[in-house]
Amino acid sequence: MTDCVEEAKLEVKQASKEFKESENVAEKYSAMTGTNMNVGELSAAFTAVPTHKSMKKQIQFANQEEKQEFSKFPTKTGRRSLSRSISQSSTDSYSSAASYTDSSDDETSPREKSQVNSKGSSDFCVKNIKQAEFGRREIEIAEQDMSALISLRKRAQGEKPLAGAKVVGCTHITAQTAVLIETLVALGAQCRWTACNIYSTQNEVAAALAESGVSVFAWKGESEDDFWWCIDRCVNMEGWQANMILDDGGDLTHWVYKKYPSVFKKVRGIVEESVTGVHRLYQLSKAGKLCVPAMNVNDSVTKQKFDNLYCCRESILDGLKRTTDVMFGGKQVVVCGYGEVGKGCCSALKALGAIVCVTEIDPICALQACMDGFRVLKLNEVVRQMDMIITCTGNKNVVTREHLDRMKNGCIVCNMGHSNTEIDVASLRTPELTWERVRSQVDHVIWPDGKRVILLAEGRLLNLSCSTVPSFVLSITATTQALALIELYNAPESRYKQDVYLLPKKMDEYVASLHLPNFDAHLTELSDEQAKYMGLNKNGPFKPNYYRY
Repeated sequence: MTDCVEEAKLEVKQASKEFKESENVAEKYSAMTGTNMNVGELSAAFTAVPTHKSMKKQIQFANQEEKQEFSKFPTKTGRRSLSRSISQSSTDSYSSAASYTDSSDDETSPREKSQVNSKGSSDFCVKNIKQAEFGRREIEIAEQDMSALISLRKRAQGEKPLAGAKVVGCTHITAQTAVLIETLVALGAQCRWTACNIYSTQNEVAAALAESGVSVFAWKGESEDDFWWCIDRCVNMEGWQANMILDDGGDLTHWVYKKYPSVFKKVRGIVEESVTGVHRLYQLSKAGKLCVPAMNVNDSVTKQKFDNLYCCRESILDGLKRTTDVMFGGKQVVVCGYGEVGKGCCSALKALGAIVCVTEIDPICALQACMDGFRVLKLNEVVRQMDMIITCTGNKNVVTREHLDRMKNGCIVCNMGHSNTEIDVASLRTPELTWERVRSQVDHVIWPDGKRVILLAEGRLLNLSCSTVPSFVLSITATTQALALIELYNAPESRYKQDVYLLPKKMDEYVASLHLPNFDAHLTELSDEQAKYMGLNKNGPFKPNYYRY
């Protein structure tokens, strides 16, 4: 008992001594902050403070064999590395984002693998079919926030409005688009699918789709050659010919038009959801080469006002944070383009304290930016001062090599438009510039003088290449796409000519109404008198086609 008391007294005495020494350190530091001490004096002052030296005990070995055996174990540095690798692998085992989408453990190209799903089918090409179980879990999570699309699936499943439809699709392959694909299958369609972006595919989701029987050809990190090979595998299938196209960007439509003109002429309709793809369709139409009706989903109200605006408002921040860990407060940012995507980006960045300016070609959008409190300038006027440059125009060469040469060290450059043509990345692949991979989707481009520009996703779509997007807002777009396919597939031949059409207003309103229950929203109904006074049908549509929301 006496020994315990003595030990306790020694511990209290030792703690008291350490406390006084820490006080001495604090006093010395506070005294130094009030004087002009140089670094040498500062270092000397701290080394003068007494510290406890750790006692290194020599390990005693019974014989030489034991000593040799001990030497086989990792050193202190080695143990730390080993610990980190074990910790990392443990994390990867449970994190789908780290393990399944970004995994680079298996460098073998999926094109060189022979894979079969549980049904015995090999008509697919994904990174690893064994990841299907994890992909299924992610799809189930997405379904929880895509209740409107699930509701459409349940309402129309009995009718099978897409029975006989053979849909070839080229979109981002994520958990959210998987819900769309499986909805189309439930409505009677046969689907073959590929990715519209070489970086946005979630490998585990692609595996889950392949396991369910969808012929999917996609994996994260495809080469350009892989990209076109996957599209061709989707289209060129013996005994199977597509009669509907669902596209995002126009690459699939372009490939079928150029390589398989006989297939293209027999297609009953095209549904396109991006600015770039719609632009290509209008070019074909103007040239008289569009021989099938096409639905412009991109300019539908439910796509423009929800996916483009609200989705980008959240996902721009997610993509930048995941890739660069940047703090937005006080940063100088230029957003090129003030359409719906640009509006969403500017709103989010401004809310977090960034100093945002805008570039625009359209005087109406430019005036909107001014009224929202943003300066509208030319890129070459501000490029030297910017910490971040974000493109969202859908155009090409918005950021040129001349702009890139003038950027300051550490400037972050990224793209929120669909196409990878907005930033002139090709001009950076020259002998005098060095590319340094920092992490997945993040590169330092280093100039001869040591200046570094941080390029994200090699100029491709930031939010889907480097992060994810909200399931709810994608439910709106996916429901719109599904209805557009149903409309084109079932419409009488005389309803749509060989041209590009906007989704009927009634469909836009129906898509919106399907999502209102998520917010427990209750619509006010017009009385007969009110409907007559406004010249409206009580059930809609409630706005003319020319109305700007």
